[in-house]
Amino acid sequence: MFRLDGKTALISGASRGLGWGMAKALAKQGAHVFLNGRDAASLEPRALELVSDGFLATAIAFDVSQPEDIQRAVDQIVSVNGSLDILIANAGIQHRSPIVDFSEDEFRRVMDTNLIGVWLLAKEASKHMIQAHGGRIIFTGSITAHLGRATISAYIASKGGVHALARQLAVELGDKGITTNVISPGYFSTEMNEHLIADKDFNEWVCSRVPVRRWGNPDEIGAAAVFLASDESAYINGHVLTMDGGFSISM
Repeated sequence: MFRLDGKTALISGASRGLGWGMAKALAKQGAHVFLNGRDAASLEPRALELVSDGFLATAIAFDVSQPEDIQRAVDQIVSVNGSLDILIANAGIQHRSPIVDFSEDEFRRVMDTNLIGVWLLAKEASKHMIQAHGGRIIFTGSITAHLGRATISAYIASKGGVHALARQLAVELGDKGITTNVISPGYFSTEMNEHLIADKDFNEWVCSRVPVRRWGNPDEIGAAAVFLASDESAYINGHVLTMDGGFSISM
């Protein structure tokens, strides 16, 4: 079960963190993974690592906030592989500031990548998936879509939008054989969170607050991505799969 042989997948933000964890998992299940990020230099070693292990992987650098770049990349993938079966829109950025000091430019920058970029990727991918009569769209959301936290107003707004967008696309595209779902992570030990992990007090707070008493490992998210990308998940649509060690259900 859950094999992805013959499938083509595009994973944005795949050079590190959760995106890399998901890309590895899909490749190991037989998918040809196209690793996206803005920096080709960081993507190439990742693709080479997978290829060296006997898997199918290609680096494809572009900025998810640029519509023309996305269109060219998706068209290139379909031209090379004949299809785009799986999209994991994972790329995201963070900016922390009290709202009174939060600049409009920074707010727009976060929204351009975290929400508009996700919408643009889904738009281009769905064109080809509709023609192919099927596909899997997976968004990386966040437990902050439901839980507030100080100083990250743009991030929370963008992730709330991602969750809402997934519900909408699940309704719009479901009768075309395309499912849209969200993986909603809690605290994972990614590069984006390195400074939080290094903060002794914050690290202890996370480990005491999460019922399993630890941060998530980026590799652990891969299994969830494989499941939602597989044929076996065909009747799961518009779902938010929370992966937070129980953080969001603990008082």
